Amino acid sequence: MSALSSLYPQPLWQWFGQICAIPHPSKHEQALSQHIQHWARDKGLTVVEDKVGNLIIKKPATPGFENCKIVVIQAHLDMVPQKNADKIHDFTTDPIDAYVDGDWVKARGTTLGADNGIGMASALAILGSDEIEHGPLEVLLTIDEEAGMTGAFGVEPGMLDAEILINTDSEQEGEIYMGCAGGVDAEFTVPVQWQSTASGVMAFDLSLTGLKGGHSGVNIHLGRGNANKLLARFFADHATALELTISSFSGGSLRNAIPREATVSLTVPSAKLTQLQHAVTEFEALLQFELAAVEPALKLSLAEVVTPALVLTTATQNTLINLLNVCPNGVMRMSDEVEGVTETSLNMGVISTKEQSIQVLCLIRSLIDSGRQQVESMLSSLAQLSGAQVKFSGAYPGWKPNPDSPVMAIVRDTYQDIYHKEPVIMVIHAGLECGLFKKPYPDMDMVSIGPTIRFPHGPDEMVNITTVGQYWELLLAVLKRIPQRS
Repeated sequence: MSALSSLYPQPLWQWFGQICAIPHPSKHEQALSQHIQHWARDKGLTVVEDKVGNLIIKKPATPGFENCKIVVIQAHLDMVPQKNADKIHDFTTDPIDAYVDGDWVKARGTTLGADNGIGMASALAILGSDEIEHGPLEVLLTIDEEAGMTGAFGVEPGMLDAEILINTDSEQEGEIYMGCAGGVDAEFTVPVQWQSTASGVMAFDLSLTGLKGGHSGVNIHLGRGNANKLLARFFADHATALELTISSFSGGSLRNAIPREATVSLTVPSAKLTQLQHAVTEFEALLQFELAAVEPALKLSLAEVVTPALVLTTATQNTLINLLNVCPNGVMRMSDEVEGVTETSLNMGVISTKEQSIQVLCLIRSLIDSGRQQVESMLSSLAQLSGAQVKFSGAYPGWKPNPDSPVMAIVRDTYQDIYHKEPVIMVIHAGLECGLFKKPYPDMDMVSIGPTIRFPHGPDEMVNITTVGQYWELLLAVLKRIPQRS
């Protein structure tokens, strides 16, 4: 991590190196949390861990800024654990192998955790500094943001004294975010019936790999392939003619990441093996043609495996494939109010096969409640038609834009004064935690900023070094401009 610690600004990058060294995937943030708590107490800072595991760290104002409004800088402790298929890495025990590549910091074969490690590092670097000028300061580090926003749901009234919240989870320098999408999980359950495997068949794993994946909010409009949907398409086209039977369908690993890989375990009559091989070759070529611009590394492979004792019955298999093939996926509607921003989307994130059921986990996002409700209604109708069940859970609200936000105006004017250009005021099609904070703190003034992060939630994730410096300078300048309490 020595290469990171030499970057500008050094205090931020030194903290990011420490964050990379301590495993902290969603639901496994405790080691990093303990490290931060010990450090903060050694610095003489006030530290509270709430009942769900969030950290609140408080620091007094620097001399001359005692009467400023209290500000809370907010980030989340966890990171998305995604890796390439050929990468040996345990996110619960292994550090992130970060390295510098030109003006970017990347990770070897895994997600980097710049989302939201850079924002967390900036908050901790400010807490640790005796030179940065600021008013009374609070830092809120939430748990489990990427896997359900458990921490944000657990924030209670009275925990924070701040009037202003600066969220650090945005991913484009030069953009100021003042609103975000809400979302809800949708889980289909397909009841499974099994039958004995026929004689005279061979068994294979059909795997689709090499897709880019990415954030199911930020990257959903890019037209990238969804491995789950693409394999379902293959079976919808070929299962009947080739007499294919399925023993397992698995794909994706997170509801909020576009699936990069999927595998279906199948059997085929030995007499139809050559036809299957031709079909796989032709389908791979077709996908490479259709997705040439966005998925240049796409690969479809067939590997022989031990023949299973049981496969899905024809009725179960038909229900599954028809459901997956017809289920909407991707952008549902673009926003009329915010140009270039997705209004409503659906991501078919995870498929897993269990003994009694096959589960399909999707994430619906929308800037408006009615958009989310429309997709919920569509999926409910689809479940009824297919014979599956669907349930919705973990709904979180969007963050309604406030064009008159005082802190947004401060950030906008500060950015213009520093960089002599207008920042872009944006609404993001992703689930920032600000919407949830509005429930216990309805009057809190909020804004979100961050450096440029490309391809979060996938192994291609990278953060731009120059923009980290720009984000840092903006954040420090904004803290100096926070007005006094009335």
